[in-house]
Amino acid sequence: MRALAVMVATVGGVGYAPVASGTVGSLVALPLLPPLAALRGYAPWAYAVLLVALVGIAIWAADRAEDVLGAEDHPHIVIDEVAGLVVAGIVLPGTWLAAAVAFVLFRLFDVVKPFPARQIDASVEGGLGVVGDDLVAGLYAGLVTRVLLAVV
Repeated sequence: MRALAVMVATVGGVGYAPVASGTVGSLVALPLLPPLAALRGYAPWAYAVLLVALVGIAIWAADRAEDVLGAEDHPHIVIDEVAGLVVAGIVLPGTWLAAAVAFVLFRLFDVVKPFPARQIDASVEGGLGVVGDDLVAGLYAGLVTRVLLAVV
């Protein structure tokens, strides 16, 4: 189970990228956004189940991987970036433009950690703390992208 948790948490080893592992992890989720938006339009219940399952698995894997890797929010753990960017897609149309803008904004919000992301990152332990701040960053990225696309 420990090896499986690390494999999931590092997204098949993507988290071992020598630089910008969080960005590389986010890039894994980027091509998922348009097809997930199509799924959301066709079968919203399936999309909701998939999203809840992804977040649950991310929290579980991040929690276990912290123990195995020996550090809180270890840089090799990137499943949180995948979950966060997928959360951004909740409110986005299924276009590559929307996905690209959300990706950039997600990375920005993941670094800046606007309220309450910073508080979650600082005070919530375990997998929920690892993933929680990215879920907030994803939500902000999705909403801001939606607004930007409506204005432009």
